[in-house]
Order: sequence, then C-alpha cells, then structure tokens
Amino acid sequence: MDYDYLVFIGRFEPFHNGHAAVARLALSKARKVIFLVGSADTPRTTKNPFTVAERAVMIQSALSDASERLIVRPLRDRLYNESRWIAGVQRAVAEAIAQDGGDAQARVGLIGQDKDASSYYLREFPQWPLVDVQHTATLSATELRRYLYEANQLDSHGGLMLIRANVPGPVFDMLEAFRKNSPAFKQLVAEHQFIDTYRAAWADAPYPPTFVTTDAVVVHSGHVLLVRRRAEPGKGLWALPGGFVGQDESLLDACLRELREETRLKIPLPVLKGSIRHQHVFDHPERSQRGRTITHAFHFDFPSGELPDVRGGDDADKARWIPVSVALEMGPQLFEDHLHILEFFLGRG
Repeated sequence: MDYDYLVFIGRFEPFHNGHAAVARLALSKARKVIFLVGSADTPRTTKNPFTVAERAVMIQSALSDASERLIVRPLRDRLYNESRWIAGVQRAVAEAIAQDGGDAQARVGLIGQDKDASSYYLREFPQWPLVDVQHTATLSATELRRYLYEANQLDSHGGLMLIRANVPGPVFDMLEAFRKNSPAFKQLVAEHQFIDTYRAAWADAPYPPTFVTTDAVVVHSGHVLLVRRRAEPGKGLWALPGGFVGQDESLLDACLRELREETRLKIPLPVLKGSIRHQHVFDHPERSQRGRTITHAFHFDFPSGELPDVRGGDDADKARWIPVSVALEMGPQLFEDHLHILEFFLGRG
C-alpha cells in the first residue's frame, strides 16, 4: 500500500459508477479510504436531494466487500469562507485518523480527477500527494438526478435504464425506494419542474440573465427574523425576508419593501434605516438554482427591547422571531445560502 489513508472529497448525489471506480482505485493504493461527503447540513434540493446518512449508505452498500476499510465523514460547505472550508477538511481528516487509531506519521494522500476549474480544491492541500484519476465513462450526477426526477413521465423507461447502467446495484435499489416511497421525492419533482419552467422563460434572452435580489437580516434582542416560504423554490423552508429588486427602486428601498411585505413588521422606516449595522454582497455563482443571482443583504440590529409583532404575508406563509443560537443550527431547514449569510453577519462564519 502506498498510503495509510486516501481522502476522497465529493457530494456523491448520487454515488455512481464513476465514484465507485475512483474508490476501488483508492482501495488498491491505501489501507483505508476517508470519504468526505460535501454539502452536509443543507436541506433537500434538486441539486442536493440526499442526506449525508443516505449517501453514506450508498457508499457503504456499493463497496460492501470493503466496508471495514471505509471511513465516511460529513463536510459542510463554506461558500464565502474558503479558509474555513480548507480547515474543515483538515480537521475532519485528522479526527478520522485519530478515531481510527492512526498517528501523526500516517501516510495521507488525496484522490480525485483534476478535470476542470471545479477541481481547484484538489490543489488546496499540498501536504497530501494527489492521486489524479483518469476520466471514467459514466453519466454525471447532474444527468442522473434529472432522469430520476423525470422517471414518472410516460417515456421514463429509458431514463431508468440509464440510471441502472450508471450506478451500483444497491444504489439503484435505494433510488427506486426513494422515488416510490419517500414523501420528499414528490416535492423535489415539483421543484425540478418549477426550475425548468423558470429557466425556459429566459431561454430566448440575448444574454444569460443575472438577477438581483435583497435580503434583510433583522436581529432584535438575540433573535433573528425568518419567514417560511410559501411556494417553490424552497417551499416550506425558512428564509431571510427578501426578494427581487424592482426597476424603479434602490437596493435599500427594495429590501425595506420586501421586509414589510413578507413580515408586516411595524417598525417605522426611519428607525429601520437608522438601525443598519452592515451590508454585504453575496454572489456565489451557484447560490441559487434559478440562475445567476446576486443578493445584497442588509443587517439591521436592535440590541434590546420587546420583540415586535410579525406575521407572514406576500410570499411567506409564516414569519417568526427565532433565537440566534437556534437559527445558526437550522442548516437543513434554511433556503439557499441563507445559513452562510447569517453566519457572516452574526460572527460564526
């Protein structure tokens, strides 16, 4: 064995034959393989439909003959803090090795395919030699998810056959059980259809559109104001009050309008404007599945006092003051990158 541990980072949404081929290569070169399962602590979306626990079962079932040599750990995204993401990888690997009884002298490497710009992370860990994997012929996870969401259509048989041909047998069984039995699958299909329709409406634009939105981070007496989304995308998830900027309004005016429409917050506008503590642009290219969407977030801070009454309105069916400590632990219930925005303003990120 060339290594004691090889680290394999991915989202595995789902775990397909290409992933399995990389894992088999890793098992031929290392005593154990550490899988870091990305996009942990996020809600189910069409891009990330499976929990870390479900993806861990996919990995372990597909490689059941080597299960005792697999170590699976969750890895959180850090969209606006690359240094924290790198530190999270390093920490997860160190903890995995320590819990496995390894020591500081263990031979550690990184395995993956340096295929395009999205593989930049493979060069972020110079302390670990890279095992660069050649291309494996398989459909991408993006294509497999699309076939899965469209599997209930009349002409879906070919799509299911393609899924079966491109994932390990136990993973296909899991996908079929998820498709037929999980209440979450129906909502994912509805979201997939909404996003497809939304993007099609802009397909004839002369240039790919860039959308501009605003979000309000209103903190009052140790609580943050959140709304529950009424419709797709993200139906049922909690979010910061916000929305699209109108053609005739400034960013701040749009933020204040959306805040009042979605929460019925009774704080006077001059008081709201006077309470702005900070503002920031959040522009990760993949922050929204609707398309390229840049949001300008405003942080309103009220250190103390009785919480004002709020109620849902417009695109929100509920508005609620949530303790900050609780909101920061609501990753699987928060829309898009709103956990990252909260962490940015509230100090943990």
